[in-house]
Amino acid sequence: MAQTWTPTSWRNKPIQQVPDFPDAAALEATEAQLASFPPLVFAGEARRLKKALAQVSEGHGFLLQGGDCAESFAEHGADTIRDFFRAFLQMAVVLTFGAQQPVVKVGRIAGQFAKPRSSNIERQGDIELPSYRGDIINGIEFTPEARIANPERQLMAYRQSAATLNLLRAFAMGGYANLENVHQWMLGFVKDSPQAERYRKLADRISETMDFMKAIGITSDNNSSLRETDFFTSHEALLLGYEQALTRVDSTSGDWYATSGHMIWIGDRTRQADHAHVEYCRGIKNPIGLKCGPSLTADGLLELIDLLNPTNEAGRLTLICRFGHDKVADHLPRLIRAVEREGKKVVWSCDPMHGNTITLNSYKTRPFERILNEVESFFQIHRSEGTHPGGIHIEMTGKDVTECTGGARALSGADLADRYHTHCDPRLNADQALELAFLLAERMKGGRDEKRLVVNG
Repeated sequence: MAQTWTPTSWRNKPIQQVPDFPDAAALEATEAQLASFPPLVFAGEARRLKKALAQVSEGHGFLLQGGDCAESFAEHGADTIRDFFRAFLQMAVVLTFGAQQPVVKVGRIAGQFAKPRSSNIERQGDIELPSYRGDIINGIEFTPEARIANPERQLMAYRQSAATLNLLRAFAMGGYANLENVHQWMLGFVKDSPQAERYRKLADRISETMDFMKAIGITSDNNSSLRETDFFTSHEALLLGYEQALTRVDSTSGDWYATSGHMIWIGDRTRQADHAHVEYCRGIKNPIGLKCGPSLTADGLLELIDLLNPTNEAGRLTLICRFGHDKVADHLPRLIRAVEREGKKVVWSCDPMHGNTITLNSYKTRPFERILNEVESFFQIHRSEGTHPGGIHIEMTGKDVTECTGGARALSGADLADRYHTHCDPRLNADQALELAFLLAERMKGGRDEKRLVVNG
């Protein structure tokens, strides 16, 4: 089957969530122009991510994947990217200490522009217009002109992704990611948090560790791993014409890679085994994510694993589970048991966002306690099954938005209108994201302590 794959073979398959471009000639011209542009990421970087994820699949690491629900053209700027990167690094430091393992850092950024929708039509009063599908396709404004699918938006998405990647690489390798700086930022959160005492103990332990390292001569001046970090990008591969245009042959291996991002994933709405999105993703060599929702059967999952990772390569496939806090126990164990029975190598990751969306005061929101409950259930089930809970996948921002209720600062439904800025789905703000990291670190530490008791008992 692999021999029949080409970057265009997806076009012969049924497809879901495809926008209706009224000007086919303009679309073809745009895709041809994109195909002439330089790659956004490189095959060697994707292989490095796959190698890190292979370690996670073996139980020797943790995947932190997060970022915007949908990037926007209007909010693109250096400060927005910096604030996200800072919050993300703070989470990674806390999780690294809690897990006592490397944390693989993958952002939903520099390409996360397209969104699947539950309906092709949006209604406001008596007016019906095509649904907003992300800035790479159409505009969020509720006007007939804005909602026309415009292929030229793909060129803007490419340019914004390139600019974002340029700044992220500078932050990751140019000193901004210095562990000493990240720790100081985290201490500011701990000091101001309503649950400061709860987090101070962990922060103090990190401080003691860093002081010890300095005392024995390990500093950011003489150890590059303390001032630099690997940071990778990811997005949902929804707009396949864009993905095809940025699919290139790696000159060193002869393999095909998507150069739009280091890792791409298949959404819960587009994971049909005989459809276009699975067809496209099975042929590229990047790490692939697969969203697993409540409708996915164990047999269906195994079929998809065989299609997407026929050689059972470690690090190739991440299963991103998004069930809802009240449905995890009904669905996750049977999937784990089927994968374990067949000896499949995967990374198990928890997406606690998409199954926990509710409407409150006319706003879509996600209660923090439901998000935390799904994460806790995910960890408990994996421990019961003897498997590795390998990561989390969250929608978050570095800004002080009010889109998800709850958390230490107890945002309520009445607070949602204050700073509700998302273009699509509600995101954790910077404080809520770091709070989740602290709570998760506590659970990880508890799991390690339980293992020690079993081994020593």
